[in-house]
Amino acid sequence: MKRLIYTICSAICVAAVVSAVSGAEKAQPVKGPIGLQLYSLRDYFNDDVPQTLDRVRDMGFRIVELAGTYGNTPEKFREMLKERGLRPLAGHFSFDRLRDDPEGVAQEAKALGLRYAGCAWIPHDGAFDLEECKEAIKVFNNAGEVMAENRIRFFYHNHGYEFQPYKDGTLLDLMMRETNPKYVFYEMDLFWTVHPGKDPVALLEKYGRRWELMHLKDLKKGVKGDLSGSSDVRNDVALGTGQMDFPVIIMAARKAGVRFYFIEDESPSVLEQVPQSLEYLEQFKW
Repeated sequence: MKRLIYTICSAICVAAVVSAVSGAEKAQPVKGPIGLQLYSLRDYFNDDVPQTLDRVRDMGFRIVELAGTYGNTPEKFREMLKERGLRPLAGHFSFDRLRDDPEGVAQEAKALGLRYAGCAWIPHDGAFDLEECKEAIKVFNNAGEVMAENRIRFFYHNHGYEFQPYKDGTLLDLMMRETNPKYVFYEMDLFWTVHPGKDPVALLEKYGRRWELMHLKDLKKGVKGDLSGSSDVRNDVALGTGQMDFPVIIMAARKAGVRFYFIEDESPSVLEQVPQSLEYLEQFKW
């Protein structure tokens, strides 16, 4: 009997230790309007969707931005997120789908429970040019109107190549001027703003409330980018360790009216870097 009691007590103690360790691995809920772009963990999602969503929850995130559902229906993926207390706020969809079937995108966004649906890449050959920009403007204005009819806000996420010079500015300036501000909003990706040599603060001040969303990303020190919209993923570094002046940028973003911020980390060290980035962001009052 004593041996049985000892065995039971030992098992309880071990379970308590395991539980304590597991609890210690879970971060406190992330404060403020900060989420995670799930594309950051794309390689892990391809292996195990439920376990990867558990990771996102355990990091402390409560809002997320989507880039696909990894083989699940929108309804199923939304339910998986809900089970973990994760709110899908925004999602990225392909340019082709937005051009050819914006209503279908709107219905999928509604099924996922999104407030925002947007585009992060405009297909183009070689350097992004004026004709490709004009086509994108047409597609975005139409998609924006369709989304608005479904109570969803449409956005475009800059990717660096749209800073090609045009007249007295860039093709992004043309896009800003010719997309309807009632229906088309923007998500500033800091990496893809600084990489091509642009100043995010100046753009936030220039276009104000057109910027509703922001990707918080940092660019490795010493890296000089270009207008290709492409870079080694290892140039994504933990926030506060690269080239970005985050105190100044975040202040400007607040003044501009940015509403939600998403950490996106495409590096192979994402599991180590995202917690570091969250720790860095604790210094700011959200």
